[in-house]
Formats: sequence, structure tokens, C-alpha cells
Amino acid sequence: MPDSRWSHGSVARSFAEVSTLGNKELIRAVFEQLARGNARALGEALSDDCRWIFPGNWSWAGVWEPKTAVLQGLLRPLMTQFADGYRMEADLVLADEDRVIVQARGYGTTTRGESYHQTYCFLFRIADARITEVIEHCDTALVERVLEPMLGPGEYA
Repeated sequence: MPDSRWSHGSVARSFAEVSTLGNKELIRAVFEQLARGNARALGEALSDDCRWIFPGNWSWAGVWEPKTAVLQGLLRPLMTQFADGYRMEADLVLADEDRVIVQARGYGTTTRGESYHQTYCFLFRIADARITEVIEHCDTALVERVLEPMLGPGEYA
């Protein structure tokens, strides 16, 4: 007769592995679309109660939440600053249970004709196949130099 103390651990571990793999594949699929210039894929993957965090002490620092604030106050105004859209490619995707880390590069030209080639480190939290949290680290000096100022969290019209 098998010892049940061992079987429960392996079942729990296999569920965690499946969850980790599923979360990683969700983010990979989103970045495949972003690489094609389909920014809507990211918005579609966000949970209704998600939050987007820019840590630090700079003009964009803060927390946008929930999804409506992320879309209307952050992502849509940001995307309107690019003449022909914006592409982003994942260089590295690592996952551990509900967390997925992505090292990425982005490419675009602003409506003023300025090149915007950005580097990122994203930390995603996933629940029920939806992104519940994004912590974005990027070249803040590039943001401040090239992009138009963004209204802070909760200040969008």
C-alpha cells in the first residue's frame, strides 16, 4: 500500500508545474502578439481587477488600477504617441507558479519622429489565466526624454 504522505506532495507539485507552465505560455502568447504590433492582446489578458505598477521616483511612478484605469489612463494614451504602432519582443521568459518574469525590447517611432527603442523587465502575476499585476522596470530616462508626460494614476479624463 502506497504511503499517502508522499503522493499528496507529488500531486501538489504537479499542479504547481502545470500552473507554472500555463502561466508562462499565456505570457509567451501575449508577447508573440506584441511582437506583431498587436497591443490589444495585452489588454485582453488583463483581469478586471489588475494593477500596473511603475516603481521608483520619476514622473510615471505609481499604480494604475483596475483594468479600466490601466487601459484608459495608461496603455491607450501611451499607444497614441506612436506613429505606426509599437512592437515588443520577449528575450527571456521565466516562470515560477503564479509569477512570470520577462526581459523584453520594444521598438517604435513617436508621432514627433523620435526613435523609442526601450528595454524592459516585467514581473507578471497570474491568476485564473489572467494577468492580475504588472510591475514594469524600464529605461526611465528614455521615457522622460522621448515620450509626452502621462497623467498620473487616477488623473485620466
